Amino acid sequence: MKDNWFKNNYLYLLLLFAVISAIMALNTSEFFYKSGSAGVGIIILIILNFRKTKQPNDTWMIIGAFLFSIAGDWFMSNKLGDPTMFSKGIALFFIAHAGYLGFALLNGKIKWRFTLLILIAYLVFFFLLLYPSIEDKVLMYAALIYLLISCLTFGTSVGIKGDALFKWAYIFGIFLIVFSDTIIALTEFLGFDKLDFMILPTYYLAHISITFSIIRRESLIGK
Repeated sequence: MKDNWFKNNYLYLLLLFAVISAIMALNTSEFFYKSGSAGVGIIILIILNFRKTKQPNDTWMIIGAFLFSIAGDWFMSNKLGDPTMFSKGIALFFIAHAGYLGFALLNGKIKWRFTLLILIAYLVFFFLLLYPSIEDKVLMYAALIYLLISCLTFGTSVGIKGDALFKWAYIFGIFLIVFSDTIIALTEFLGFDKLDFMILPTYYLAHISITFSIIRRESLIGK
């Protein structure tokens, strides 16, 4: 009985290492811990892909998204005021979003009305608040393009199909990424430094939530 329980739940236990890494990252400046929430997610998803179940191969998109997120986070952590490093970080996070978007499209369809509402809201936010504050044109275009794919990713995640816990954990994870990115924009371009404390906790929790959602889906497929 205990063996069956462990077999069915050990991946959830592995996810605790992502939680521990996130806590360590919030209390240290070590990049090893900063990459832990995504890194542990990658390990878990690779285990899922090589288990003898009917687990779909679409999880490689999330693995890729986590890898590019780690790379993007490295550029953001070492930008030191350099807009070029910031733009490179945005580009890598853009590719990560493409992975999240692709996964959602393979498991559902985009909710156009919701997406258009989110897109209109963020375009107003961009052109009224961010655009006047961004002097570097490359950075400005990078931020705009990133905003567009963020809205598409969020809108597609809402249209994902499947078990309620799998679906809403994934949606919550994408929401947290968009929320974290919004706070980054407010702090970097508008100087709302008091909001800075919300960026990393939501970013790490996003990886944990997305990984949890896919473990949940796999547990249902395996039954």
